[in-house]
Amino acid sequence: MTNDDKKGRNRQKSTSDMVKLMGNVEQKDDLTYNRRAFLKTAAGASVALGLSTVPFSVRAMMGIAEDESDRVEIAHVDQLPKGESLTFHYPTDNDPALLVHTMSGELVAYNSACTHLMCPVFYKKETDTLLCPCHKGYFDVNNGHPLEGPPQRELPMIHLEIDANIIYAVGRSYRHE
Repeated sequence: MTNDDKKGRNRQKSTSDMVKLMGNVEQKDDLTYNRRAFLKTAAGASVALGLSTVPFSVRAMMGIAEDESDRVEIAHVDQLPKGESLTFHYPTDNDPALLVHTMSGELVAYNSACTHLMCPVFYKKETDTLLCPCHKGYFDVNNGHPLEGPPQRELPMIHLEIDANIIYAVGRSYRHE
């Protein structure tokens, strides 16, 4: 049997397009680009990505935090009488926030962008609540949770610290009790 006979023995003399497609199959490509090679590559990439996060996990578990210079002075305690509020920006100049001295005498602060559509939130002294006038959304001044209207999520709480009669913003949490 000659080489020409070997080449032609699996070829059918047909004009069908489906039969002509058989000539495109190459065993070399089939061995290079197969399921096993794909799975090996995917598994290797997954392991590499997982291992790359280990240093960050170790730092978090050990309690090693980066230097936090996010302590921002807001006001003096005596500048804000009970039932009043003060607008400030935290943590950046693009993040409006609201400091409230509640009727019960507590100091609380929240980011003042409504969690519904980012409209500004204001303190309403008469009802001791936070109001978003855009869609009549009300938030509890004591914990930032929505009371009425379309907002479904609580306002991000800004943690406060008082040192030498000065109120500082020292952190923020998105989910809180």
